[in-house]
Amino acid sequence: MLTPRRIEIFKAIVDEYIKTAEPVGSKALQQQYHLPYSSATIRNDMQELEEMGYLEKTHTSSGRVPSTAGYKFYCENLLDDAHIDQKMEVAIKEAFDATNLNVEEAVRHSCEILSEMTNMTTGAVGPDASEQRLEHIKLFPLDDRNAICVFITNSGHTETKNFHFDEAVSLKDIETCTDILNEKLKNVRIDQLVEKMQALKPELSQVVERHELLFAAFVKAFVRFASENVYFSGKDKMLYQPEFEDIDKLKKLMTMLDDSSVWKNMTGKANAVAVTTKGAELTWINDLAVVRSKFHVNDEETGEFMVVGPSRMNYDKVVAMVEYAAKMIETIYNEGGGEK
Repeated sequence: MLTPRRIEIFKAIVDEYIKTAEPVGSKALQQQYHLPYSSATIRNDMQELEEMGYLEKTHTSSGRVPSTAGYKFYCENLLDDAHIDQKMEVAIKEAFDATNLNVEEAVRHSCEILSEMTNMTTGAVGPDASEQRLEHIKLFPLDDRNAICVFITNSGHTETKNFHFDEAVSLKDIETCTDILNEKLKNVRIDQLVEKMQALKPELSQVVERHELLFAAFVKAFVRFASENVYFSGKDKMLYQPEFEDIDKLKKLMTMLDDSSVWKNMTGKANAVAVTTKGAELTWINDLAVVRSKFHVNDEETGEFMVVGPSRMNYDKVVAMVEYAAKMIETIYNEGGGEK
């Protein structure tokens, strides 16, 4: 059974392993944490904790490491009420104060800050715009081969895409194409825009000289608008984690990071273990841990931040940071009634 002494020893093991990435032995534990128990008592309790499924042995050491069940128990019951790191708090606040960011830019910038502060890969599942309806398109030419396109939905969500044309496109073509799309596609669901665009192709070909280039650019942008709402920052951070020195394990992780469907249904994956604690959801899949916290942009749109790393991560720190980033997005873009 889990006695107070065993819980104390277990917490010390998890804390030490998070710190060192080395299997923990009874003598090291006794010395580092000044536990008032003999090495024999600690060894016996470590054996009991292993039999209960909270610890496991490695093939290369007599020490123990936490199991997935152990991390789950630790996060459910032993997390400290950690406060956001002051440097993190200042960095995020200054980022929002210094610039006028739309929601997408703010989410991406927050991911970059989270990655630097946690030294791990961070990501975000942005607001799902597929069921929203197109309200308006604005196209701003930069020169005859580049333009910035802004899509606005009925909920006020704004998406910005960069257009690059292989050949020159006139301002007249851009204006004519944009006018037609605004007239014909208003109130069309985002996930139906590509289909509707196909029907407009004959009309565009009659009045727009470089209709092929503009048609291809808009179709590509509409597809991305409806589906590409998963973003990652700091993928290279995984290279410096000892758990991912195995090249095959690293390849599998990189494949996961490139598959947006994986991150939209983490808890539905085989072998996934999940728990919700302190406003964040934690999921373990084999040696991988994902800490997520949802944010609401408005009454209809939600997204979530996540930190992806080895099971051996500083959960107190990571949970606090992810929660804080989510609350900042809500404070500025939800409670504030729109973009700053």
